[in-house]
Amino acid sequence: MGANHNIKRYGELWPDYRIEHGLKILEQLKQWIVISGGWAWHFMSEHNHTEYKHAHDHKDIDIFVNPKHVPQVMSVLLEQGFQKVWTRYDYLPSQENFRRYEKIDWLESGKQIRITIDFFESASVETITVNGWTIVAPKTLLGYYSSIHSSDKCWAVKAASKLLNQGKDPVGNTLLSKKPLK
Repeated sequence: MGANHNIKRYGELWPDYRIEHGLKILEQLKQWIVISGGWAWHFMSEHNHTEYKHAHDHKDIDIFVNPKHVPQVMSVLLEQGFQKVWTRYDYLPSQENFRRYEKIDWLESGKQIRITIDFFESASVETITVNGWTIVAPKTLLGYYSSIHSSDKCWAVKAASKLLNQGKDPVGNTLLSKKPLK
């Protein structure tokens, strides 16, 4: 579970390059993956929303891959310069066969950006399609915050939970990327 947010930092934005570099690799993998975590909330949010750091976690990219599509996804990742990174989770028993891949890209400014992909294998993730993207269904995604995802304090997670409890569909709801009132 994620730590409480420092509300004094609400309003901070993700840099455009973080979103651009994430979208670049996601576009290449789109046909074979299911998007989870902060990027799933990103795609469920209204189009052209403001990229607040506390609304969606864009530090890494969480994806599920059906085992039959692993070769295609691995091929793209390796062609794009991603490398396997060992984590403490690699040694834990898991139904999802977790692995992490990272790549360092250079920005025009000379600054480095690390792109991290947390890769889970599964043939049975409940999904929805939003604007051509296959993402984990909201209710299922919320369930992952007790196991594989940690940013349960982000605005989208809290808003989606509240909306689903009210019987409302969170997809496209402005609350997924809006600062909470309290």
